[in-house]
Amino acid sequence: MSAEKVPNGKLARAEWLNAADTKAVLDALGADGGTARIVGGAVRNALMGEPVSDIDIATSETPERVMALLAARGIKTVPTGLDHGTVTAVTPSRHFEITTLRADVKTDGRRADVAFTGDWLTDAGRRDFTINALYCDADGTVHDPLGGADDIAARRVRFIGDAHQRIREDYLRILRFFRFHAHYGKGEPDAAALRACADERDGLKQLSGERVRDELLKIASAEDGPAAFRQMAAAGILTIVLPEATRLDRFEKLVEIETTQLFRLEADPILRLGSMLDLDAAGVSALASRLRLSNRERDRLAAMLTDPTKIVCYMSMREMRRALYRMGVELFKDRVSLGWAGDRRGHNAFQWRALLAMADSWERPVLALTGDMIKAAGVPEGPEIGRVRAEVEEWWIDSDFIEDEFSIIERLKAVVQATVY
Repeated sequence: MSAEKVPNGKLARAEWLNAADTKAVLDALGADGGTARIVGGAVRNALMGEPVSDIDIATSETPERVMALLAARGIKTVPTGLDHGTVTAVTPSRHFEITTLRADVKTDGRRADVAFTGDWLTDAGRRDFTINALYCDADGTVHDPLGGADDIAARRVRFIGDAHQRIREDYLRILRFFRFHAHYGKGEPDAAALRACADERDGLKQLSGERVRDELLKIASAEDGPAAFRQMAAAGILTIVLPEATRLDRFEKLVEIETTQLFRLEADPILRLGSMLDLDAAGVSALASRLRLSNRERDRLAAMLTDPTKIVCYMSMREMRRALYRMGVELFKDRVSLGWAGDRRGHNAFQWRALLAMADSWERPVLALTGDMIKAAGVPEGPEIGRVRAEVEEWWIDSDFIEDEFSIIERLKAVVQATVY
């Protein structure tokens, strides 16, 4: 299926291709004799039967002409990357990234200087993998200049041309290879690609933390992420991008639990990342700084890895409620998930699953004690109100969140009477 033009009924009937906004943008770009085609992920995913989200377009028109043609049809444009030939079309239903056909003139392993071209084969040849070098017309006809459709049928991720050269153009392609194989590949990775990734791995050191982070989290989110991380470790790549990943065994077990027992539709990349780590707070802080994690992501990782609360599968209901109140639902579920993934006894699965289910249905209780009530009991305005409330709250938690207001007031009186103001 490597002919240049391949009529494809599946794409011809695709809802996203026949949507009014898609047709409007393609019609506008072809209004003056130019050619515009959907390219990359949308075509790849449609042929694989995977969901289509972003729709990217390649065109023979220059960026300035793209903006003029779209403006003539009343379509808003944003010049998101004119130097690289990229314009974003903004429509009521979605954004379309439109890029002029181009050739790489100079690359440094992170970015490229480009020249615009009118040659579709040249544009295809500068892309990373054959499965990403597929184009389709508005009528669903697929243009496949480099045999990407054959690789899609085989679920094979293969670099275009010489793998070493493709990687040297942008070293992030090493991580992209493992990510694409984890999400779309089948069987063992392409041998030539794997060798090239191992040979060129030192180039990863020049990449920004943000770019590395994004790829690592996407790999971790894949169902076959564990195999990808093992392959990265064997190729000497993991020691460069994530040397802290010392608990791949726990990560593998977590993914198995999520996919075979919890049937989660979407992976939680931060939880999966945390399952690979065995770090203290300082270690988490260093990792977060290097990978440019958000403060919330950093704090969540630190909490799930360092929180001292005892979490076991045989917790009583009372212990569970107390832990949920003190920790919050997210941290409690993170700790339960890591506990389950680290538990080698398969017969405890029912209990771990029950803890997660109970956390989802838990409603945080509210202590029926206000500041006015505390002042009415004789506590002066100021920090003592907070101290008294905290002491009553501690008793209330130990009493399993008693709802009897009389008992709460009696405890308040006892605390106040024991204090001289």
